[in-house]
Amino acid sequence: MAGPVQTRKLALACPVCGSGEVFYSCTPNCCFNHVCANCGTTFEPVTAAAGGALAGIVPPDPPPEAADPAAACARCDAPVVYMTADGSLVCGKCGALLTLELTEVAPGR
Repeated sequence: MAGPVQTRKLALACPVCGSGEVFYSCTPNCCFNHVCANCGTTFEPVTAAAGGALAGIVPPDPPPEAADPAAACARCDAPVVYMTADGSLVCGKCGALLTLELTEVAPGR
């Protein structure tokens, strides 16, 4: 039997300049628009089910803040997608394993 699955906050890199200084600039009930503090590029992360699920998900400590990167789960639509120790994506609500694609990329400056 597997033990608890430790997670960390979702981390995204800008699809244009590669910077990790990416911030969530909207609200979950609206959209998932993110902006790069380095080059001004905007984009939206979208998840897809990768197949399988994990049980015993332990949310990140400290929890994500409002401006931290966020994405919705493709299976249950919850905005609680986290990263596991090996970099896999998992939903903190339903445990679905996920993949991530960056869409609506609009280069800045």
